[in-house]
Amino acid sequence: MNLSEHYNELFKTSSELILSENYTIDPKINNDSDKRFGVTLLVRPSKEIKANVQEFLKELKNIEPDQYYYPSSDIHVTTMSIISCTEGFKLDKFSTSKYVEIIEKSLVDVNKIQIDYRGVTLSPDAVMIQGFPTDDSLNILRDKLRDNFKNSSLKQSIDSRYSITTAHSTVMRFQKKLKNQKKLIEVVEKFRNHNFGKFTVEKIELVYNDWYQREKNTINLCDLYLKYF
Repeated sequence: MNLSEHYNELFKTSSELILSENYTIDPKINNDSDKRFGVTLLVRPSKEIKANVQEFLKELKNIEPDQYYYPSSDIHVTTMSIISCTEGFKLDKFSTSKYVEIIEKSLVDVNKIQIDYRGVTLSPDAVMIQGFPTDDSLNILRDKLRDNFKNSSLKQSIDSRYSITTAHSTVMRFQKKLKNQKKLIEVVEKFRNHNFGKFTVEKIELVYNDWYQREKNTINLCDLYLKYF
């Protein structure tokens, strides 16, 4: 898949939906009874990139102060959703060591993973930073994870919602009716090709998380450090 084309098409179709007031408001963001939890393998951008993202979010907040904005602690790129967030999923029968064993097996001989944060796009319910892997290393890792988990007996729901191919980070979600859709899109267009920075993945985190990857609800299960030769 050509990521540039994918992000461009997403921006085009989502902009039209937002302008016509056919966007989606997430009713569960502030719902304390939301018990959707899962297990995710993720990476986090550098502090410098997170700071650049927050500068962009400041401009969005001036236009839409009532929406849900991701703090720097929660910004991430999903490497793979191992167990999709479902109501009532708990860790009581989860064997971290067995999952780590498969992940470590998948990491063998993986080349350096770098992600270029360049530009902003939209979905019908969110604003996202566009991530571009600099080569195929991330997708090769994902394919290894798919094969190794599907050939195991461990509980997993990889690709059950969709087959992940991008490297984006969601940074704002619509939690209330937008005040000014046109101005929102103008700010996003201003940053459509903005260079937020590039980072090399040095650590992958296996976490137990809620739907929004909020730090307060996240349990770190294991840090896996990548060794490049």
